[in-house]
Amino acid sequence: MEIRIPKDAKSIIDKLTGAGYEAYIVGGCVRDCLLGLVPDDWDITTNALPEQVKELFRRTIDTGIEHGTVTVMIGDEGYEVTTYRTDGAYSDGRHPDKVTFVPSLEEDLKRRDFTINAMAYNDSEGLVDLFGGRDDIEKKIIRCVGCADERFSEDALRMMRAVRFAAKLGYGIDDEALASIKKLAPTLSKVSAERITTELTKLLVSDHPEMIETLYETGLTKVFFPEFDKAFETPQVHPHHCFNVGKHITESVRLSKNDRIVRFAMLLHDIGKPETLSVDEKGITHFHGHPSVGAKMGEEIMRRWKLDNDTIFRVCRLIKHHDMGKGKGCTPALTRKAVSVMEEDFLRLLDVMKADVLAQSDFLREQKLENIEKYGREYERIVKEGECCSLKELAVGGRDLIDAGIAPGPVMGEILGKLLERVLEDPSLNERDTLLLLAKEYI
Repeated sequence: MEIRIPKDAKSIIDKLTGAGYEAYIVGGCVRDCLLGLVPDDWDITTNALPEQVKELFRRTIDTGIEHGTVTVMIGDEGYEVTTYRTDGAYSDGRHPDKVTFVPSLEEDLKRRDFTINAMAYNDSEGLVDLFGGRDDIEKKIIRCVGCADERFSEDALRMMRAVRFAAKLGYGIDDEALASIKKLAPTLSKVSAERITTELTKLLVSDHPEMIETLYETGLTKVFFPEFDKAFETPQVHPHHCFNVGKHITESVRLSKNDRIVRFAMLLHDIGKPETLSVDEKGITHFHGHPSVGAKMGEEIMRRWKLDNDTIFRVCRLIKHHDMGKGKGCTPALTRKAVSVMEEDFLRLLDVMKADVLAQSDFLREQKLENIEKYGREYERIVKEGECCSLKELAVGGRDLIDAGIAPGPVMGEILGKLLERVLEDPSLNERDTLLLLAKEYI
């Protein structure tokens, strides 16, 4: 088959081969082309040594020269050109102790993780597929190059990558690889939180985020997310539910909108349930206060995962309020209060609430979904009519209160908060003179 290599990448290959070297596009870009996808990056492998690559091209960057990688710049685009290599032992389970440059493409491809990532291509030779990567694409299977134990022992993160690729592509995982992951799962503890979180995020925003459950089944979550394991041990005996907590979480993630914040919120929305479990005299399980407990736990978990502060704030806010309106009919005042609390994430809250309901039993499901739809319609009306839902939309501000004789300080903030509460109940009060009169009641 023919793969269309972009002009700039092809020019690099042509220059290397014209100088007597071998050169191919390699790895993920070949895989994506076979899948009919547009690659994000075009990596090139060659038997030319880094110094020889640098001699051929005017603009290069030593991005990973100790591992044989030189970035060749063409215009504003950079293309990684890496010398064929083999890796020595991986004492730390992540980095090779030694990198050896080799003249053979086969030796280079042998060190790669999965067969679908171990193919190379150039226009003169066509596809170089020494390990059956193309067949595995047709079979929709993730299989290691060579011995699975060896590949996962070299870099334990590859175990999560196997699950992530399966989730991204909708593939299964080869039996040998799956058995190896179960055996070597504890070695994931050698991997940094940042690298684990990168793979977890990619899995969550894939087309099959429910494969988070595979991380649990193989023992990987026990290393970096033990709270998830506990969720699978927590039953939900209640008319509203048909799964244990862990399975409900998995289903809610699967059914949620593909939005990074929403997916993390679904993953963590009920993580507080095991800590709040109670069972009444009829054997019915209850989880009173689990949203607040879950928000605190979620913050601790996400900080452990080294997520950024903005993500932590938004996800925790969604966790804390994911039961907002539960058991209550939608009213304009309740909607305005919800918008006030959630700010720009109000629509995300509706997405979270909907996925939560869809992952429950069918008991009262239609009524629950209709209530969420009402919130959505009410929100549209509020936006259209420009009703006040935040301090910045109040008809008065700090300067107005100062002019009215109220001294700056904490009391002023409290007064503005109370005025907003009144306006959330009755938007018609959002007039400057009216609010100044009301403010005097709180002095």
